[in-house]
Amino acid sequence: MSEPQFDMKGLQVELLDEDTGRYPGDTNIQKWGFDLHPQVSFISATLIAIFIILTLSFQEQASGVFSNIQAFVSSYGGWFFILVGNIYLGVMLILAFGKYSHIRLGGPDAKPEFSTFAWFAMLLSAGMGIGLMFWSVGEPIFHMAAPPFGGEAGTAAAAETAMSVTFFHWGFHPWGIYALVALALAFFAFNRGLPLTMRSVFYPLLGERIYDTPGNVIDILSVIATLFGLATSLGLGVGQVAAGLHFLIPAIPESIPFQVVLIAIITGFATMSVVAGLDGGVRRLSEFNLYIAGAFMVFVLLVGPTLFILDGFVQNLGNYIANFPVLSFWTETYEGTEWQNSWTVFYWGWWISWSPFVGMFIARVSKGRTVREFILGVLIIPTLLSFLWLTTFGNSALFLELQNVGDLTAAVNENVATAMFFMLNLLAENTNLIPSVANIVSVIGSTVGVLLVVTFFVTSSDSGSLVVDHLTSGGKLDSPIPQRVFWAVMEGVVAAVLLLGGGLNALQTAAITTGLPFAVVLLVMCFSLQRGLAEDLADLEAEELRSLEAEDEYLEKVPADMSRR
Repeated sequence: MSEPQFDMKGLQVELLDEDTGRYPGDTNIQKWGFDLHPQVSFISATLIAIFIILTLSFQEQASGVFSNIQAFVSSYGGWFFILVGNIYLGVMLILAFGKYSHIRLGGPDAKPEFSTFAWFAMLLSAGMGIGLMFWSVGEPIFHMAAPPFGGEAGTAAAAETAMSVTFFHWGFHPWGIYALVALALAFFAFNRGLPLTMRSVFYPLLGERIYDTPGNVIDILSVIATLFGLATSLGLGVGQVAAGLHFLIPAIPESIPFQVVLIAIITGFATMSVVAGLDGGVRRLSEFNLYIAGAFMVFVLLVGPTLFILDGFVQNLGNYIANFPVLSFWTETYEGTEWQNSWTVFYWGWWISWSPFVGMFIARVSKGRTVREFILGVLIIPTLLSFLWLTTFGNSALFLELQNVGDLTAAVNENVATAMFFMLNLLAENTNLIPSVANIVSVIGSTVGVLLVVTFFVTSSDSGSLVVDHLTSGGKLDSPIPQRVFWAVMEGVVAAVLLLGGGLNALQTAAITTGLPFAVVLLVMCFSLQRGLAEDLADLEAEELRSLEAEDEYLEKVPADMSRR
């Protein structure tokens, strides 16, 4: 594969000088190896520092505060999360099949800078890698043991419902959110030459004010949402790494202090990848992840109940499609329960808070694709691959439970981070292999699982660092290495602080709380993107009309010239 080069910087400067007199980072402070937008960088860093100091100073009280915040936001804002998730997905489908579908990101002559395989690899690694590793076994078992719509637990019907709900949480809705943010960022950066920051998306509504206070507020919200969304994923990931290491070597603890040490170590690896840059580090790690993940999934498919998995994939997909309308608008109104607070509402808040990071990363690697190709690519392929992964691991776990092999439900309830490793051990024990070989298979599977979580952690952290770096440098694409290192370290610090302040509950609270205000930002983004696409389409049609008129004039002129001769 040829080494791709990003040429956005020149495009941005040229267009901004012509149209606005502005260019990315024109007000930045350059000092001590940093190149920072003063308002966005310092205010974001100050707010995050205040959060860190307060949480560490009041660790005992922090857990209760996080619980109260999560309960309040989920109870009073849950309906809003459910509604806007459908709006975002609906807007994407309208744009994919509407009159703007043929607009190409980067202009009519732009070509993709990455192969389709590399593009999908980066989408998956940045989008949901850690989450899929963490929840692919635990979530179906949770739902089977406590069916969200009622009914008898532990039955085949409960297992079927469990996979339908799990597919819903990891299906089109989250990728619709990512597609919205990514499309908006890519369009205004590649087609309008604006900085690759969230503020640029609102240029049709704010005009030059995107460079002033309104734009600064948008980027500050984006930085905070991105850091806390990343911290949620990194916190989940390091918990699973600790659980896997403890499973392999019981002398290794699973304690929070040890998880903080792991965050420091893995963040160090992520920092090295960040220093290597997008093509040198992130792309290669993303492709490595995809190869290892594919091999790991095939391993589980062959060692596990193969036919049950293959049959389940088809049936799970059909159930997801059949139940899609009901699940999409269900808010527990008549049940009077609060099940969604810890599941759908948490997920939607997590995806929304995660969207500036994933969206900006997808935008940066998606130049040259049409609106339709972009939306369908982001929606369909990652969703189907996620479903295949969820079925392989989820149906393997459900099969063991239905056959009363081991007690996965008890293991998940005790510590969901151990679910995958417990399942791998049960699968190995229940093959026809002799015990010593089965033990080796279990150890190999668990080792690969730990390695995969670590590499997903690294790709999420380094990709997120590059994104936060763009936001805090005014949209510049090549900022100094010390600046990239700073934000990579800050991501690890925030994840560690959340773990110290309340563990999984604190991680969920961070996602929901930062996701709520950003959900409003994304609603406005829908309108701004439509206006920008409409203006671009009008320009393209006008240019096409001028070309046709020029051609007609030429054709009329040729016979006249020939007659004179």
